[in-house]
Amino acid sequence: MVHYADGQPIGDLTLRTLAMPADANAAGDIFGGWVMAQMDLACGIRAAERAKGRVVTAAVKEMSFAKAMKIGDTLCIYTHVERVGRTSMTLKVEAWAQRYLSDLMEKVTHAGFVMVALDSDGKPKPIPAES
Repeated sequence: MVHYADGQPIGDLTLRTLAMPADANAAGDIFGGWVMAQMDLACGIRAAERAKGRVVTAAVKEMSFAKAMKIGDTLCIYTHVERVGRTSMTLKVEAWAQRYLSDLMEKVTHAGFVMVALDSDGKPKPIPAES
């Protein structure tokens, strides 16, 4: 059973992946940019499902790293659609590390991502109402 050290994650588990040596610096710490890229992928998945089509990242709101990830940790990304506008939506995203060979989960970082729905020509398009 997983033990959450920093409260419970907000949102749905959208992506899980393993941090590998290619994702780390010489000290074994995972690059923050790699974590952010995984968060962006998770947002793309969740936003495309909600928009029922193509989406792109328009902005990432403030992000700071509370804890480091290490090689072997499993990165778990949780997403929650906070707000839906006409063509854009804001998602709350949390990145959690399940520590290597452990049931301990710690929050690594969180951020707000703004995603925009696009049509086939790459122009913003209205997001359909939830069904």
